[in-house]
Amino acid sequence: MSVLKKALLVGAAAFAALAGMAGAQTLEPGYRNLDAENTLVIDTTKGRVIVEMLPQLAPGHVERMKTLTRQKFYDGLIFHRVMEDFMAQTGDPQGTGQGGSEMPDLTAEFTTRRDASFPLVVAAKPVGSQVGFVGAMPVKSQVNELMAMTADAKVNAWGLFCQGSLGMARDSQPNSANSQFFLMRGASSFLETRYTAFGTVISGLDVVRKLKIGEPPVNPDKMLTVRLLADIPEAERPQIIVMDTNSPQFKTVLDGVLKEKGDGFSVCDVTVPIKDLAPPPAAPVASN
Repeated sequence: MSVLKKALLVGAAAFAALAGMAGAQTLEPGYRNLDAENTLVIDTTKGRVIVEMLPQLAPGHVERMKTLTRQKFYDGLIFHRVMEDFMAQTGDPQGTGQGGSEMPDLTAEFTTRRDASFPLVVAAKPVGSQVGFVGAMPVKSQVNELMAMTADAKVNAWGLFCQGSLGMARDSQPNSANSQFFLMRGASSFLETRYTAFGTVISGLDVVRKLKIGEPPVNPDKMLTVRLLADIPEAERPQIIVMDTNSPQFKTVLDGVLKEKGDGFSVCDVTVPIKDLAPPPAAPVASN
């Protein structure tokens, strides 16, 4: 091969690589990629649920879910407690609500301490508090003004149990969560600061709401597989992007809900938009 031809081939390959990198980095304005290392892809008998977890709220709980997921602990486990307009619970290898993993129980993370750098996008300021989003997760917090009065210059913040929120199940003892978790089918303020909320359904809330009802249900639905997005081969990953709640595009969405709801506004009323970039399935070829 001549030196010139070889140089042309190397140059073409380099150009193609650069073009590919540029394409991979291009996102629609106002949207972001999922955090692959902290996103669960749960394939159930009713369909796929994608949940993004927030280590900023509960690092111990997120790490536990990641550890058990990578052990394939959750594969095949049933939804043993599903309540209409409330939640769907799973993660028990016994399927009774009494079991757990061999790992030690978790220390409760009902609230976290935050400073002014905490990435809370404020949506509204009810009296004595503020509500908004960390990523796509609805969060409530004490007001920043209290930071000047606390020893650590921080205030409490906690995840809200809106529809789609991911929470960790426990018994009557606060530090008893282990492997069981639940996905909210409706909203419940009663659970706030009593249970650890540490993620939210990005896609598949309709699937969560299709799960068979019961405690336990007759012929319960199950999780077929649970994987971290980061562990799925890139060519096989769901191609979901989510609106960045710290973007002008989301502010437009939020302002629309605020205007519609008025004094009755709840942060749970806000749905963070997503887009599925996967190409539509090919149309079937008509046979002669």
